[in-house]
Amino acid sequence: MHALEVKNLTKRFGSLVAVDQASFEVPEGSIFGLIGRNGAGKTTTIRMMMGIYMPDEGEVNLRGVKVGQEFKNRVGYLPEERGLYKKMKVMDTLNYFAEIKGKSGRDVHKRANEFLKRFELYDRRLSKVEDLSKGNQQKLQFIATVLHDPDFVILDEPFSGLDPVNTNLLKDIILEMKERGKVIIFSTHLMDFAEKLCDHLAMIDHGKIILKGKLSEIKSRYAQKNVSLNYEGDISFLKGHPIIEKIENYGNTTGIRVKEPEQAQTVLKMLVDRGIVIKKFDANDISLQEIFIELAGREVNGKEVHNA
Repeated sequence: MHALEVKNLTKRFGSLVAVDQASFEVPEGSIFGLIGRNGAGKTTTIRMMMGIYMPDEGEVNLRGVKVGQEFKNRVGYLPEERGLYKKMKVMDTLNYFAEIKGKSGRDVHKRANEFLKRFELYDRRLSKVEDLSKGNQQKLQFIATVLHDPDFVILDEPFSGLDPVNTNLLKDIILEMKERGKVIIFSTHLMDFAEKLCDHLAMIDHGKIILKGKLSEIKSRYAQKNVSLNYEGDISFLKGHPIIEKIENYGNTTGIRVKEPEQAQTVLKMLVDRGIVIKKFDANDISLQEIFIELAGREVNGKEVHNA
């Protein structure tokens, strides 16, 4: 049984259909990514899952039963629009949010101090929230989200505004929670984070789920005719070649799509013959960014959902 099942969620705001029949499953003990561009419907979907918005159609089930107060009590939710009381002190803020979830006492205080030290906020524990930088306020809100040790953690764009060091720390904590059997759901428009962290995902575009499933299976299916290439030199001779379907430049990596899987080795020979310095050549490899651009660039109305 899946931990959560989202079934045909639909939300309209006047004539705008923000989410259109969204369905996906979140397995037990997984890190699940809800991915898509800004404005695709990620936050609206999460708000319906949390009961902040009531769906016009559809439902969310917790282990087979429609979600209610029990789910809210067991979830830690980090919203996209952060909300902290600016005049409260850091430690008072953490105690307040823990008490809302029914947790207080020495264990919570100890756990709060451990998180504050880990995020290098311990020396600011008596500071007012308004005196913290934006990044430190975000770290504080994340601590408040997980301080009560929830079974489910829902994070809406959790990496937004964090520097690389704190992004890596947040990543480590998410992986630790997974090891402890927690279910983590996060939304992001940053495909590299989703690719590094997620076991399963759903891709949403214009309110529709256009891809869902296990990440490794998705990548395997889309990589069959793909080459991931890092190189030095001029590969313009490949453009328009009869075995090449398309070439996409992603900055540090170039994606080459051939018409038949076995033609990847032909591309390698062509590059070597031309004296191209090959730093990386991965046949049957594709990034989530490449898959996203391929799918989200299409018109999705009436298009069948891709499952893996």
